[in-house]
Amino acid sequence: QVQLVESGGGLVQAGGSLRLSCAASGRTFSSRVMGWFRQAPGNEREFVAAITWSGNTYYADSVKGRFTVTRDNAKNTVYLQMNSLKPEDTAVYYCAADLTWDGSSWSKGNYWGQGTQVTVSS
Repeated sequence: QVQLVESGGGLVQAGGSLRLSCAASGRTFSSRVMGWFRQAPGNEREFVAAITWSGNTYYADSVKGRFTVTRDNAKNTVYLQMNSLKPEDTAVYYCAADLTWDGSSWSKGNYWGQGTQVTVSS
């Protein structure tokens, strides 16, 4: 079992920055592929970023160059640094564990946090 707790969301003006954190329980955090998804009202949940146990990172095209995903295995925490935020980044952001790659997309994983709201004003 893995429990994930996100924090760091809030309201920011366009062009601003936020850093989301996701604290994970469990002793096998370092071996898990961790990721971030987001869901805007009326939209499906979409992939944002993933990071493997070795630190390889993957991003959705819409956030590439603006968002950075990192992890601190000693703290069982994964981060999402979001820069140059746009109003279209407004969504609930979810942390996920145990993502898998099927050759064309990332799965939604086996464990989810409760989500944290990010609102970007224009």
